[in-house]
Amino acid sequence: MERTELDRYLITRNGIYFYRRRVPRLVAALDERQPTVRASLRTRDLAKARALRDGYERADDELWGALLGSDSAEAARRRYEAAVRRVAALGFTYRTTMEILQGETGAQILDRLRVLLEHRPNSPETNAVLGVVERPGVRLSEAFALYVEKIAAPELVNKSGEQRRSWLKVKKRALKNFTSLVGDKPIGEVTREDALRLYDLWAERIAPPPDEDGKRRRPTHTASSGNRDIGNMRVLYRKYHEHIGVRNIDNPFDKLAFSDRHQRARRRPPFPTAWIAERILAPDALRALNDQARGIVLAMVDTGARPSELANLPPERIVLAAPVPYIDIQTRPDDDDEEELGPCEVKTVSSYRQIPLVGLALAVFRKHPRGFPRYRDRADALSAVLNKHFRVHKLFPTPRHKIYSLRHSFEDRMKVAGVDAELRAILFGHTAARPEYGQGGSLEWQRDQLLKIVLPFDRAIV
Repeated sequence: MERTELDRYLITRNGIYFYRRRVPRLVAALDERQPTVRASLRTRDLAKARALRDGYERADDELWGALLGSDSAEAARRRYEAAVRRVAALGFTYRTTMEILQGETGAQILDRLRVLLEHRPNSPETNAVLGVVERPGVRLSEAFALYVEKIAAPELVNKSGEQRRSWLKVKKRALKNFTSLVGDKPIGEVTREDALRLYDLWAERIAPPPDEDGKRRRPTHTASSGNRDIGNMRVLYRKYHEHIGVRNIDNPFDKLAFSDRHQRARRRPPFPTAWIAERILAPDALRALNDQARGIVLAMVDTGARPSELANLPPERIVLAAPVPYIDIQTRPDDDDEEELGPCEVKTVSSYRQIPLVGLALAVFRKHPRGFPRYRDRADALSAVLNKHFRVHKLFPTPRHKIYSLRHSFEDRMKVAGVDAELRAILFGHTAARPEYGQGGSLEWQRDQLLKIVLPFDRAIV
């Protein structure tokens, strides 16, 4: 056959494709297979042969790089990655010898033995199939750096600077809490006992034991905080091993979680509707706030949007010239955590939503048609300004109320007005089975529903 770059290192014999490649001179003295590497690909299909060739090629590149590497840790990693790629090209998942003996069936082991007959003893192929290449001792901090810089990179592409900092903050916290207990040990050596130490740390914070007098101590954290830490370590462990080609490995953090059945009881209470109308919408209540912070608060009342969602709206997502003016929400806070105002790009299609503008919200956006650039990507600053103003001016009915309580009020007002449950979920930005409202009438219909909850207001407060 005519040789092309596309068919590099491929030859045929009796219609079967083989991988054949000359060992580079630099490693000829280090690779026992020199002068030529040769392996049957056991296929007559050219497309499949090319795919298998790619696996062998990457494996040899990694192996030769490891042989030339001066750093022992880097060399060990590359040897291991070469073994993972080589065994994948042979049709197997890389497992250590002990994992093969403990986790594979007799038929699976027999398949491995059949492949061994096709290769020389102690060759890279046989070592990969037998699982004798040790996993490198990559420390937790190194695995975390790889996760942030490479594995999770696609997640960060559409995040703003503050979004990335918020995302990284909670991940770093989980790693710091865990390594403070077990040290910066190799990630492959993390055990269930290690994971349970993190679980116990959070258990004491969430449900602290009684003091010496037998009195119950108050929790310092919520179950959701502990679950987030454990969940982040679970993801790090899984994603790292998937990245290096290890599948079906027991995750020591699996099935460790705290029940949060009291979460609903702890939810921030809504502002009573009368409180909003008489206190928050009073002429002087928000006067000391700057225009943009005041606009965000007032827009929350009749949109139920999160503060960060409103703050981060670009001008093109504020549509005032349409028959039904609306805002186009395409962001939401990380993990839908209502105690944090930090933004995060949308995670599911259902989180995208258009909210018709009525009442206060319409008045606000007519005044701020380009949004609120002062607080764009500055959720922490916005949170500090709003919460301080509400505390100083006694606009919170109780210490448990927060700015987010306006969202809960929006939901309660819709319930009282008999607004459709699925529409409430959609407007609130929660996952729901979306009914088909049609192309032309959906916003009109939604607007008419929201008009049921509009509160009277003095336009001077906007």
